[in-house]
Amino acid sequence: MHVRKGEISISVLVTGGAGFIGSHIIQRLLQQKHEVICLDNFDPYYSPAIKLRNIEKYQSDSHFKLIKGDIIDKKMLITVLKDVDYIFHEAAQPGVRISVENAMKAHEKNATGTLTLLETARNSNVKKIINASSSSVYGKVYYLPFDEKHPTCPVSPYGVSKLMAEHYCRVYEELYGLKSVSLRYFTVYGPRMRPDLAISIFTEHALRNESLTILGDGTKTRDFTYVDDIVNANILAMSNGTGAYNIGGGYHISIQELAETIIKITGSISKICYANKIKGDAEDTFADTQKAKKELGWKSEIQITEGLQRYVAWVSNCQL
Repeated sequence: MHVRKGEISISVLVTGGAGFIGSHIIQRLLQQKHEVICLDNFDPYYSPAIKLRNIEKYQSDSHFKLIKGDIIDKKMLITVLKDVDYIFHEAAQPGVRISVENAMKAHEKNATGTLTLLETARNSNVKKIINASSSSVYGKVYYLPFDEKHPTCPVSPYGVSKLMAEHYCRVYEELYGLKSVSLRYFTVYGPRMRPDLAISIFTEHALRNESLTILGDGTKTRDFTYVDDIVNANILAMSNGTGAYNIGGGYHISIQELAETIIKITGSISKICYANKIKGDAEDTFADTQKAKKELGWKSEIQITEGLQRYVAWVSNCQL
């Protein structure tokens, strides 16, 4: 913790801080005048140049520090965590598809990486870890919407690795008193989102009047969550909650409807076509967020149409 003239600020580590969600969390923390360390290994899963652009405007802020490194490097973490109060753990190998192709990488980054971070943090002065989990931990649908008591039966190595990370967080709190919260994100979207996600791909194609390709028949449903709502949940979790919470929009739409909505918002003449669905992709997601509302004081504020309008406007401005 750092004391400035007239105020007290906290020191925060954001792992995966140059990524989509991490960079938005950093933005909010800097606005709140906290000391922020951004840790990122700039993995080339997608362009490191995009990640550098995500944090470019923070580089001149005296309260921001960038460290290029990997969370599986325990020696490095020991040094980084010396004066850290809170950790927002966003670093991960994302993507269901790549986890099917390379399960070992998903395990190493998401399970082993989280374990390394926890093991280092329990021997530091870290007060709490806010862990980024995923709706992928649910997998097979037994009922909708998912509440936190819904069985966890992941259908991809990615989902398994994120569930393992949750269990490690829980066990480290029970055994060592290292407080944590796991936020189960439901399909996050918004400015700076990863280029390999459906909303990003659909929007880019629609703005160019190119065909939108749906993997499968379009009947799969998703609960989409705007990134500002995700950031709000993370900030609230610093001082509230323990265990796992669903963080989702609280509604779900089909991928067909999503594509049609983006075409309408962009005024595009794009057509929709279909391709084979991918293995390991969940059929449906839909979040019951009552627990987060009750214990974190959180609720989703941005509905899908408004969120898509904001995102399309952002992409359009970037292309000007």
